[in-house]
Amino acid sequence: MKLTIRRYRWSDLDTILALHRICLAEVGLAPGDGVYYEDDFPRIQEIYLACGGDFLIGEVSSRVVAMGGLKPVDTATAEICRLRVHPEFQRRGFGAAMLEALERRAVELGFHSVTGDTTLNQEAALALYERQGWRQLSRHRVGDLTVVYIEKRLIPPAMLEL
Repeated sequence: MKLTIRRYRWSDLDTILALHRICLAEVGLAPGDGVYYEDDFPRIQEIYLACGGDFLIGEVSSRVVAMGGLKPVDTATAEICRLRVHPEFQRRGFGAAMLEALERRAVELGFHSVTGDTTLNQEAALALYERQGWRQLSRHRVGDLTVVYIEKRLIPPAMLEL
């Protein structure tokens, strides 16, 4: 099974919103829990694409099974948001592939670091970020959830050649 990664299209909106909800439900979370919200989905063009970020879609045989957004925080840092892989397609390396694609895209766009957050409920996500070299910055309690804030410094391709 091959994952193909492409840029978000408006026609993806309903599919990725459903994917978001399925993935949250899988780990016992729900939009409106104080941490997770959905108001950015109808505004992906504005929030991610038009301001210097990106939003990527992962497909297997033309079926959307993964997604992830890259949202500028400032000129040096972007936030990776909405990293999701459909439960039926997890444990196949698709999360790592999406995260790597988002990190590469961040470097291409000129960012020096990426940040993100997840919750303690999302053990697979925490393990993925750790394997990919991210470090925890802090943890904060939000309602019944513990949010884990993370970051990774990015190395531009030119620096790797030195």
